[in-house]
Amino acid sequence: MSPFVAEFFGTLILITLGCGVVANILLKDSKAENGGWIVVTMGWAFAVAFGVYLAGQSSGAHLNPAVTLSLASAGKFHWEDVPVYLAGQLLGAMAGATIVWLCYLPHWSRTPDAATKLGVFATSPAIRQPFSNLLSEILGTAIFMVGIMAIGANKFADGLNPLIVGFLVLAIGLSLGGTTGYAINPVRDLGPRLAHFLLPIAGKGSSDWSYAWVPVVGPIVGGILGVQLFQAVSVGQTTLWFWLSASATLMVVVLAVGKELRIKN
Repeated sequence: MSPFVAEFFGTLILITLGCGVVANILLKDSKAENGGWIVVTMGWAFAVAFGVYLAGQSSGAHLNPAVTLSLASAGKFHWEDVPVYLAGQLLGAMAGATIVWLCYLPHWSRTPDAATKLGVFATSPAIRQPFSNLLSEILGTAIFMVGIMAIGANKFADGLNPLIVGFLVLAIGLSLGGTTGYAINPVRDLGPRLAHFLLPIAGKGSSDWSYAWVPVVGPIVGGILGVQLFQAVSVGQTTLWFWLSASATLMVVVLAVGKELRIKN
């Protein structure tokens, strides 16, 4: 497969299985309704693993603009290839979300709550505080990228790496995912949110575009920070990208903590 096709189909599998498990536990009259958080995190972990298995040999299986942009910032990926990868990822995410809509077609009209329907497609915060939500996405994605770099620096049995990446996503979901739903991937949120906006979903309500920037900006900043931090620690190399991402993160920390202190006072 060409890199575009690989990123398209890898992301399609990722979103089909990932948003699919959310639909399975949220939508009315699904056999797995109310399955709980463990089911969601396990579903997303295996969704990532099998998406990587599909695309790995053809494109390196980024399946995530945060991965593509952070690797480019570290000189490990050519900037001229970035648009092709991002296009494949976004279109694949939209296609995957469309498959989920079709698979659960009778369940949308039986699910009365519009926010629940949106939750199948897009992330939302447990407590809506934009800077705290942004910080959660930055930190989660930074840890994800440090983990990816560490996995790449170790040798496993052939074919095991994608499964290890899936377990990394599982760990992040179990430990840090309860704040925002751990997008840690801009197209994981943006692609399905666009599909939600465009598809004729029964009683779908708003696509909540006022929040949509958080799971896009947060993972991009966090991804670059994670790769740059790994480079700084492992080889003693710091670049302008390191200082930019670290400064942006520090600014978000100050704003998030300041907001929380004002609320408490």
